[in-house]
Amino acid sequence: MTGARGSGGETLRFGFEPGPDDDQRPRLDHFLAGRDLPLTRSQLKRLIDDGAVSVAGRVVAKPGHKLSPGDPIEVRVPPLAPAQAAAQAMDLAVLHEDEHIIVIDKPAGLVVHPAPGHPDSTLVNALLAHCRDLSGIGGELRPGIVHRLDKDTSGVMVATKTDAAHAALAEVFAAHRLEREYIALVAPAPAPPGAQQGTFSTLHGRHPVHRKKFTSRVERGKPAITHWRVERHFGRMAAQVRCRLETGRTHQIRVHLSEHGMPVIGDPLYGHRYRDPELAALAHELGRQALHAAVLGFAHPVTGAPLRFESPMPADMQSLAQRLAKLGLRA
Repeated sequence: MTGARGSGGETLRFGFEPGPDDDQRPRLDHFLAGRDLPLTRSQLKRLIDDGAVSVAGRVVAKPGHKLSPGDPIEVRVPPLAPAQAAAQAMDLAVLHEDEHIIVIDKPAGLVVHPAPGHPDSTLVNALLAHCRDLSGIGGELRPGIVHRLDKDTSGVMVATKTDAAHAALAEVFAAHRLEREYIALVAPAPAPPGAQQGTFSTLHGRHPVHRKKFTSRVERGKPAITHWRVERHFGRMAAQVRCRLETGRTHQIRVHLSEHGMPVIGDPLYGHRYRDPELAALAHELGRQALHAAVLGFAHPVTGAPLRFESPMPADMQSLAQRLAKLGLRA
């Protein structure tokens, strides 16, 4: 076996060739843990989960993947992030706050936690300045965070301020014992014309080629279930769709809507090309995916009291809906 030691911002390459006393097909994570790498086991697992490791030219997102003799392995190590997040005062739209949790209405464009490319000016930085007592379970760069929204998805989020609240709420999210609804503006409208509602029930996993993407077209993966219904048709050109999550996989709504022929408008990762130049211009002007976390409901992690928070569709999506309505009348 061959290898190279690295720090951050580089690609490490290995070749697996078992010796006479080695396991002929070791797990990927066990093999990497035995290399002389400046990474902890948890960091290696996170890299695998994030699609930063490939075997024989294919992204492998399962730590337990079995290697075969001769397999070439690449590990893309991102640039080192700061050791801990710093408090940075920002305006936050707080929907609820008590000694255990804080619920905010996240604007589009705000990254949730520090990461390569976004070392600061994140929601975590703002929460550290606002709360000063976030739970530590999420780690130094993700204190209090039990779930996340994509940078360009707006809407309701909850963070925890105590370790007990964090552990309890993380269990709620893992068991899907909560209410989550999103509003999406999609183009084209669902087919066949007049379709009003349905359920997508698929597997969900990392895309085998495009490591930043996920897909339901996998042989193995986690179950993903999205219930959807049309709230408003804009002719056949577009529609306003409400999605209720039964599971909460990464990019789940974006993947489901795109792979079923009605991608979220403005989605840079899963969107389609627009034949209508006016629609293309509107998507470009929006500058983000038209997806908003409208409802979040759960039992309080400490008191057990039922909580439910709503956020209205933000101004940029409201404006887009109004202009889609005009285009739909002309179509």
